[in-house]
Amino acid sequence: MPLKVTLYSDIVCPFCYIAEVSSLRRLQEEFDIEFDWRGFELHPDTPPGGRRLDEVFGSERTAAMRDYLARFAADFGVTGMTIRDVMPSTRRALAVAEFARDQGKLHLFRTAAMEAAWRHGQDVEDPEVLALCARAAGLDPVAAVEAFDEPKYLARVMTMGAEARRTGVTGIPTMLVGSRRVVGCQPYEVLAAAAVAEGATRRM
Repeated sequence: MPLKVTLYSDIVCPFCYIAEVSSLRRLQEEFDIEFDWRGFELHPDTPPGGRRLDEVFGSERTAAMRDYLARFAADFGVTGMTIRDVMPSTRRALAVAEFARDQGKLHLFRTAAMEAAWRHGQDVEDPEVLALCARAAGLDPVAAVEAFDEPKYLARVMTMGAEARRTGVTGIPTMLVGSRRVVGCQPYEVLAAAAVAEGATRRM
């Protein structure tokens, strides 16, 4: 029986992206796990249109953060990340992700959206970008764009965030590997040790 791994993450969290394309991807390849993703707005108070990083953190700190992030990513074998000057609101993208979940295309859409944000520096709050990500995931782009303002999907995003906070999620990525909580972007060895301790089966 696959081991359940629940991931709380946001599409525009750089550490979530790094974790997914390095440690977590390898975990999925090497262990029999059932992967469950939960969208978590890292900054739910971000207004539509986002906030400029230098206005939030200051220009000096923003430059230092960029340098740190590039080094951190390289340590995980991740290169070529693009960091935009604006921290977007991700509520729309997370709502479209829930629409994709209902169509059985959640992970395809998430992958497309994260690649758009972190490889191509695109604004995942932009309806045209979301439509392209939806198309790449095999979704109807018109229906996907309409979904980002649908009350049922927005409510689902808010409910997931509230439930995560009630269970003690305060930062992302947070992974529940079976019953074990792993917080932050961790090396593969940390995730593998948690999976083994929880009785996960290695793939042949």
